[in-house]
Amino acid sequence: MIHDAFTDFSAALPPMRGLMGLDFGTKTIGVAVSDSLLTVATPMETVKRKKFTTDAARLMEIAAERALGGIVLGLPVNMDGSEGPRVQSTRAFARNLSQLTDLPIGYWDERLSTVAAERALLEADTSRRRRAEVIDHVAASFILQGALDRLRHLRG
Repeated sequence: MIHDAFTDFSAALPPMRGLMGLDFGTKTIGVAVSDSLLTVATPMETVKRKKFTTDAARLMEIAAERALGGIVLGLPVNMDGSEGPRVQSTRAFARNLSQLTDLPIGYWDERLSTVAAERALLEADTSRRRRAEVIDHVAASFILQGALDRLRHLRG
């Protein structure tokens, strides 16, 4: 089920199960996962987009392998807060994904997550080639970490 309100998403999460964070792009999907205590997000992999069924199968495989309890999907809202075509395609992806799983799906504003990921990789002196390989799943971890911090605040 998709939850537009993050408080509803928080209430729908099962206890002691990690989350998957997704940075949904036109060519790739960055994937990050959290621990079961919902404290830290870890970059995992970048899924090269092919077609929805293939992409979704890989995401569901990760969720099953790690016994995850929910999905946080980065929502690419414009800097002025408006929703453009990228938000529409992200919401369509979420609707299609929700038909394949009972896991709760929540949105997280991903503004500047890729910028933050790029900055962190530059500070770590990561080569340009390596940055291109990992930027999406590092951005997914920034998205997921923001959501985890919010969950901790809501539950605290």
